[in-house]
Amino acid sequence: MTDKIKAGIVGGAGYAGGELLRLLLLHPQVSLAYVQSRSQAGKPVSETHPDLLGETDMVFSAEADGDVDVLFLCTGHGEAKKFLASATVPASTKIVDLSQDFRWNEGTETAAVEAEERTFTYGLPELQREQIQQAQHIANPGCFATAIQLGLLPLASAGHLTADVHVSGITGSTGAGQSLSPTSHFSWRTENVSTYKVMSHQHLREIKRSLRHLQPEQEVAIHFVPYRGPFSRGIFITSYLPTQLSLEEAQQLYRRFYELHPFTFVTEHNPDLKQVVNTNKCVVHLQKHGDMLVITSMIDNLLKGAAGQAVQNMNLLFGLDETAGLKLKPAAF
Repeated sequence: MTDKIKAGIVGGAGYAGGELLRLLLLHPQVSLAYVQSRSQAGKPVSETHPDLLGETDMVFSAEADGDVDVLFLCTGHGEAKKFLASATVPASTKIVDLSQDFRWNEGTETAAVEAEERTFTYGLPELQREQIQQAQHIANPGCFATAIQLGLLPLASAGHLTADVHVSGITGSTGAGQSLSPTSHFSWRTENVSTYKVMSHQHLREIKRSLRHLQPEQEVAIHFVPYRGPFSRGIFITSYLPTQLSLEEAQQLYRRFYELHPFTFVTEHNPDLKQVVNTNKCVVHLQKHGDMLVITSMIDNLLKGAAGQAVQNMNLLFGLDETAGLKLKPAAF
C-alpha cells in the first residue's frame, strides 16, 4: 500500500485516546485526519495531552470531520452505539471500537456481533488473526480480558482446560479512566490496594466466550478476583489450575501457540511488570508446583489492553506489517 491510511478518532481526550494519538502520529503509514472531543473541542491536542507537545499542532474538533479509511471509537461504554446511530459513517469505512459496546456475542462461534447493518469481529489477534484480516469492523478486547486470555488460550486450544481456573489480577489506575472518582483519586489510590467486582467483572463474558470457541466440549469456571493497584499502568495476572502436563510440555505448548504472534512472549524467567509497560507486548511465564500450573501474564492496559491492540488490529485490517508503529521499548529504569 503506497497511500497512507486516513484515520479519525472519536473521543480522543481520555487515556486510551491519548495513547492512540501518540501511536497514530508516529505510525509510518497513517495520516491522522481529525481528533474529535466534545469536552475539549477547539483546544490544542497538546494541552490535553502534554506528552504530545511538539508532536502535533492538531486541535480537537467538536464533530467527526469528513470521511476516513478507518475510524477509532474511544468513547465511554454505551457511547459508541449512540455515535454510530446518529452519525453518517460510510459503509466503506473500517471501524475499531475500543469500548465494550460490540463485544458481547456469546451466541456466535466466530465472535462477531451485529450492530444494525454492521458486523463487528472480536479483535484478539492471537485468537483469530485470519478473521480480523477479513473483517470490516473490530470490537477491541477489554484489558483484563486480553491479559487473562493470553494466559489461557494455549491450554484451551489443546483441550487442557479441564478444571476450574482461579485468577487474580492487579491493574493500574489508568484502567479506571481519566475522570476522577473516589477510587481513582491519587490520595486514595497511592499506597493502597483493594478488590472490586469480585467474581463478577464484565470481562469474564469475553473470556468465557473465547474459551468456549476453542474448547466447545467442556466449559470451566473462571474465578476472578481483580485488584486496584497503587501504580498508574500495567496489568499483572496470576492464573492457576491443576493439569497433568509437565512444565516442559506446557512450555512447549505455549511456545508453539505463540510462535507466529509477534507480541506475545513466553519466558522462563520470573517477569516484572516493567517489562511490558509502554509496549504492545504480553509476557507469559509458567511454573509448576505439584499438579498446579501457575501462569503469569502481563500487559500494559493502555497499549496491548487498548490503543496498541487497536493499532495492531488496524494493521491487520489493511494488510500492513502487524508490528507497524508498535515497536516500542519499555521504560525499564
